[in-house]
Amino acid sequence: MSVLFTFPGQGAQYPGMLHALPDDAAVAATLAEAGDVLGQDPLALDTADALASTRAVQLCLLIAGVAMARSLGARGAAPDMVAGFSIGEYAAAVVAGALDYADALRLVARRGQLMQQAYPAGYGMAAIIGLDLAQLEPLLAQVHGATNPVYIANLNAPRQIAIAGSESALQAVMALALAQGASKAQRLAISVPSHCPLLEGAAIDMAAAFDGVAMRRPALVYLSSSAARALFDPVRIRDSLAANMAQRVQWISTVRLAWERGARLALEMPPGSVLTRLTAPDFTDGVAVCCDGNRGDSVLALVSRERGGV
Repeated sequence: MSVLFTFPGQGAQYPGMLHALPDDAAVAATLAEAGDVLGQDPLALDTADALASTRAVQLCLLIAGVAMARSLGARGAAPDMVAGFSIGEYAAAVVAGALDYADALRLVARRGQLMQQAYPAGYGMAAIIGLDLAQLEPLLAQVHGATNPVYIANLNAPRQIAIAGSESALQAVMALALAQGASKAQRLAISVPSHCPLLEGAAIDMAAAFDGVAMRRPALVYLSSSAARALFDPVRIRDSLAANMAQRVQWISTVRLAWERGARLALEMPPGSVLTRLTAPDFTDGVAVCCDGNRGDSVLALVSRERGGV
């Protein structure tokens, strides 16, 4: 059986998330390298004020995911496969060996800037819970227009779907969804309309940012949540990463693919537990757990047990 590391996306962040990482050599080295590449103390990025910036949020998510994965790896708990949600795909690519960490830091800083510049205000994302895709799509069709755009963005679970668009369109769809029986409609802590055609222009600019970046064949199974399949060709991974800000996240299909490929322990890197809650329903005969809020020795024991250890 296999161990899957999952890496969360924007919306999972919280103030102090980098300060909450383990105090060990692997984390310290990861933070130090980030400081060298970025030219600033990464621990200054996770304050409440700093996290108002899309760039800071995305950098914190990358750093936290890579740092925790390295910390676990240094203690003998490396993954067999990885999957990231949105920006989490960059951390997954680093841990898989397909992308250097230093390059990922520079790319993610650029990604955050491009997304923030494209839509500095008046746009974002919302989660609709309790309706499936067939029920939700007609509601978007009622609202969507040239001056009021809204799109399906993330397929998180069969009845949990994120939408992206203008603030007015989000509010209109949320009201319609609740009227049609949705159990919850919630504005997400995301200030850009990710994973929809509104970011296609920024994605083209992102592709240019990959010029000269060396990509490698991953050393373990890399699952793309944009393609909902395992990618091994470095060029395909590069293209997927560059474009993922404008593509739907197919988390449902990605989790099922991980299960089909033998994953029975899904371990979510910090911050938070969003992916654990989304993954658990498909890991009915396995275990889905997050690092946040769990003791390190307990997490190591789960990995050891999955691999047939004592």
